[in-house]
Order: sequence, then structure tokens, then C-alpha cells
Amino acid sequence: MMVTAETLALPGIRHAFFTRQGGVSCGCYESLNGGTGSHDSPARVAENRLRMATALGTPVERLLTVYQTHSAHVVTAETPWPAAARPRADALVTRVPALAIGVTTADCGPVLLADPQARVIGAAHAGWRGALSGVLEATVAAMVRLGATPANIRAALGPLIRQTNYEVGPDLIERFAAEDPSSKPFFAPGSRRGHAQFDLAGYIAARLKRAGVDRIEDLGRCTYADAALFFSYRRAAHRAEGDYGRHVSAIVLQP
Repeated sequence: MMVTAETLALPGIRHAFFTRQGGVSCGCYESLNGGTGSHDSPARVAENRLRMATALGTPVERLLTVYQTHSAHVVTAETPWPAAARPRADALVTRVPALAIGVTTADCGPVLLADPQARVIGAAHAGWRGALSGVLEATVAAMVRLGATPANIRAALGPLIRQTNYEVGPDLIERFAAEDPSSKPFFAPGSRRGHAQFDLAGYIAARLKRAGVDRIEDLGRCTYADAALFFSYRRAAHRAEGDYGRHVSAIVLQP
């Protein structure tokens, strides 16, 4: 039902990178689909999210996610919000106990962060757009405003599409070259002329290090390659499945 990171196995902190297993959804959403933006049955998504909240030890109304837009915007969570009033953002931070904060993904990189000394946590949705625009640095900065210290922050990178399965075109390559020339090592030659295999995980880790975070664990899981455990936007597109499920990755401070 979920995978965890040793880096975040900390006293008073619970986290989970949920897989697609252990839920009630059917078809292309089978089975633990947490995506409120999918075309899955809202009742099934609600039950799935209840199961996730239970695993985290928090009431479902205190499991918070946002309306993701591939931005660098971060929100500070202080109280629960209704699902219909989710703020538009791609990362959340909090220091409020029993308030689980999470992101949804299906190839993009879910990053969970914690400063165990300051008891400040964060969750970021880092696809290529968000990582390039600075969502990881913005998340760390927001944690610092709550009392965290970058040197004390631990980060874990969950399941995402890996370089072997992530071919990108010339437009993306050129955009990275223009906006972040230091990104060149994360592009390997592709099978087609003008294309490349992008190392999103490596790039995310590099951006975290730029923000002063050195304790980084990468779980090494590939969403595209493992259809039994993970949803994948790109795999669903290649199979013409019409839609796809979303994972939830979340972290919570225990009271």
C-alpha cells in the first residue's frame, strides 16, 4: 500500500509514499487512486483517501492536498480546508501537529521534507516545470520561515519516472539550456535525433542541494516501469487509456 524512506523514519513524524495498491477504484484507476482531479468516482476517491489518512494516523479532513499547477508556489498549512477550496500551489509546509500535508503525482517527483529539530515539514510536487522554476528552493525557504534550518532538513524523493523511460524533445532541452545551463549533465542522448533522456530525479536532488539540503534519499522507484505498483501519466498515454490515477505522498507531525 505504501513505501517509506529511512531518512524520514524520525520520532514524532509519520510519512508515506502511497502506491496504487490497497484501494477500491477500478479500471485504469485500480486501486488506490487519490486524485480528486481524475474522472474516477468521487466516492471511491474519498474512500481511498480515508484509507490513506488512517494509515497516517490522522482524520481524513486533516489530509491536505492542493490544486497543483506545475508552479513554484508554496502554501503554509495552518488549518484544514475543504477539498473544493484547495489553494493553487505545488508545495505545502506546516509546523501544526496532526495536519497531514501531501501532493499527488503520476510521474512527477514527490518530495517529502522534515526538520526534526524544528518540527517543520514540507511536501513538494516537482515535475520538470516545477523543478526548473524553483519549487524545491521555495519549499525550503518556506520551511525556514517556520523555523527550519536547511542543514537540518532531510528530504526523500519518492516514485517518479526515471531517465530510461523519460524521453524529452528539443523544446524542453532548449528551455533548460536557456534557463539553467548547469542542467546539461541530466540529459543523456535519446534514441531519436534531437531528443534526450532526462534524469528528473537527479535534477531534483541537485536543486535540493542548491537550497542547502544535503540529506537526500532517493527511493529509486520508477512509476513508468512498474505498472503493478504505480500509476504513470506517460504509460497511460502510450496505452491510450484515456485517464490515469494519482498517488498521494504525505507527511504529518504526530501530536
